[in-house]
Amino acid sequence: MTNKFYITTPIYYVNARPHIGHAYTTIACDAIARRQRMMGFDTWFLTGTDEHGQKIQRAAEAAGKTPQVLTDEISGEFRALWDRMGITYNDYIRTTSDRHKSGVQQLWKQIRDKGYIYKDSYTGQYCVFDEMYVEVGPGEPCPECGRPTETIKEENLFFKLSAFAVQLLDLYTSQPDFILPETRRNEVIAFVRSGLRDLSISRSTFSWGIPVPDDPKHVIYVWLDALANYITALGYGSADDSKCKKYWPADVHMIGKEIVRFHCVYWPAFLLAAGLPLPKSIVAHGWLLFEESKMSKSRGNIVRAETILDVLGADALRYFLLREVVFGQDGSFSFDALVQRYNSDLANGLGNLASRTLAMITRYFRGEVPYPSQKAAHTAEEDLLAALAKHTISEFHDLFEQYQFSRALELAWALVGAVDKYIVENEPWALAEKQDENSRARLATVLYTSAEALRIVTALAHPVMPEATAKIWSQLGLGDIRKVSLENLRWGQLQLGTKLGKVEPVFPRADKSAIERMQKMEEQQRPAATEAPPSAASAGASEGATQGSVPLNRPVSPETPAVPTATSDGKITIDDFAKVELRVAQVKVAEKVKGADKLLRLEVDLGYEMRQIVAGIAEAYAPETLVGRKIVIIANLAPRKLRGLESNGMLLAASLEGGKPVLAGFLEDVPVGARLK
Repeated sequence: MTNKFYITTPIYYVNARPHIGHAYTTIACDAIARRQRMMGFDTWFLTGTDEHGQKIQRAAEAAGKTPQVLTDEISGEFRALWDRMGITYNDYIRTTSDRHKSGVQQLWKQIRDKGYIYKDSYTGQYCVFDEMYVEVGPGEPCPECGRPTETIKEENLFFKLSAFAVQLLDLYTSQPDFILPETRRNEVIAFVRSGLRDLSISRSTFSWGIPVPDDPKHVIYVWLDALANYITALGYGSADDSKCKKYWPADVHMIGKEIVRFHCVYWPAFLLAAGLPLPKSIVAHGWLLFEESKMSKSRGNIVRAETILDVLGADALRYFLLREVVFGQDGSFSFDALVQRYNSDLANGLGNLASRTLAMITRYFRGEVPYPSQKAAHTAEEDLLAALAKHTISEFHDLFEQYQFSRALELAWALVGAVDKYIVENEPWALAEKQDENSRARLATVLYTSAEALRIVTALAHPVMPEATAKIWSQLGLGDIRKVSLENLRWGQLQLGTKLGKVEPVFPRADKSAIERMQKMEEQQRPAATEAPPSAASAGASEGATQGSVPLNRPVSPETPAVPTATSDGKITIDDFAKVELRVAQVKVAEKVKGADKLLRLEVDLGYEMRQIVAGIAEAYAPETLVGRKIVIIANLAPRKLRGLESNGMLLAASLEGGKPVLAGFLEDVPVGARLK
């Protein structure tokens, strides 16, 4: 392979254990790396841990450990989690490793020898939490994190950052994709235009760091140390720099929005000073929020990835984060939303499509992909599905290249929905009961078309959900999915007569107890959580930022009263309204109630469970028009019986007095189970 691709996560700060926010960044990078390999690129994927700085030294002292022992423990936890999740990193860099230390010292010498480092004294405010000098008065809090700053007075070595303002602005203008998304680029441009001051890049008041060459009483500023990992991991400054020559410059540095300044101002300035090539793109994502606040140990709202792995598996977490959160923007996490998305998209979506399609091929064609008819049994429906699949392949590729993971997955699952509808409308189970040749040919066409669409979605989704898609691929009888070329993915490549593997459920449905189990597991962890919150002072982890903020929205108890009480003037309070639990549901079954002209019996999917609802809308809606439709229901209404049928909920509809009801709906795609607020 001649094409190369180099992607990096930030390196994560080791003053606290890994959590779901760290996993968010790493999962995104892993999905990109997996896809690039399937596109034929020689891909190098780097992650690791940032282990120096005053904060680490103090945390170790407080724990009664040496800094090295502390960093060994926490770095080991990060690596163990990534290995358990199947993250396909090619290298794992630690800033306490000898290879990194020698590379950082070489970078220092190169910058120094070009005249960009000088000695001066400094008195000012320093934020230990962010490992950053800040422009505030003595005793004033850090403008970034709000924590108390310390007055620092010491002789330091300074980097001539001010000398690179013009070059940096030219870079941002000439290469607009250097910083993504555009909002972050605009922030950086505004910061540089406001004026750059020279940067202190050494410390002499503590010792836990890499010594400055020829001046061992100073240690190198933690950010110069940490940022250099992207080249030291490739062998920069060593006797063997072949990987550096091959893979540098990086194609993508993936970071959180809170460390944009360090990566987009300091890092390119350091590289320019050393005469080294710049990375091609720095992509910043938003925060993962929990109840609209950043995740941190101090707030007690940390969520461990292990909790989700234990209950639902890694693929559920991977899919949720990339589908639910619009990349580049802040997003919310909750166990409630996770289970809803899992059930609606995975258990009832892709998993159900795989199970029903492959089970029918096994039952009706002895487990071999059938031969579709090319004549009478072929209809325009197959042509439309083929066209949709071709469009999905093309658009999915473009969206993934633009880091629009949520839209790409939404598009792929639209194909899943279209195939589900195709199966329902063509009723292969009914065709199988008929013995005539045309019905048999039609059955073969329907099942081949469904299996081929399943193959397309499975291949596209593999970088996002590697474990589950590998199982589906094997059940399709297609071998090792890692050998698939996404670049050459086309409709019609499923070989006729292919022998299926053993068909087994891939996404067993999760009931509401899954939410309760995960919440309980996290609650049991919190009393023991005594670590300091993750820091922004690393090329990797910041408190809440890239590595996420996780708001855990508690599910509403089904016993919550649904009917608000009114005040004397007939109005209800906001607290009363909050008692009503409005949810998005999808109609799976709709049929008329015998002997009742106005009633329909519906079975609706709430994401975490199925409900039966009896509704008086038969005069306005034919049952067949409702199947697959998303509606709004009151989910915590006490059950009641109508015509002997128990109704668990109420539909929301609008109508004038005496007029026909019109069901409430949505213009945009809204996930099943989402709560209306």
